[in-house]
Amino acid sequence: MTNDQKVVVGFLCGAAVGALAGILLAPDSGEETRKKIATKAKDLKDDLSDQLSSTFGRLSEQVNASLGWSKTDSNGESVTRKLAKEALEA
Repeated sequence: MTNDQKVVVGFLCGAAVGALAGILLAPDSGEETRKKIATKAKDLKDDLSDQLSSTFGRLSEQVNASLGWSKTDSNGESVTRKLAKEALEA
């Protein structure tokens, strides 16, 4: 992991902990708090999924380029990146 990636992961973890602490300390009912936690967890999952997809896409493009592969579909999208997106969405 590069330093930039470590910073992003650290930032996301810090944001998640801060959001959770804020929600737990807020004067909402239990049901409202659970809904907020579920929403924040889904948002965090989506952000992490996007970040992983982007990282995997860049990595696969670098590997493909270093091996001299240029596998793209009819839309010009990398086939390996498309497969990674599908795997993350499943």
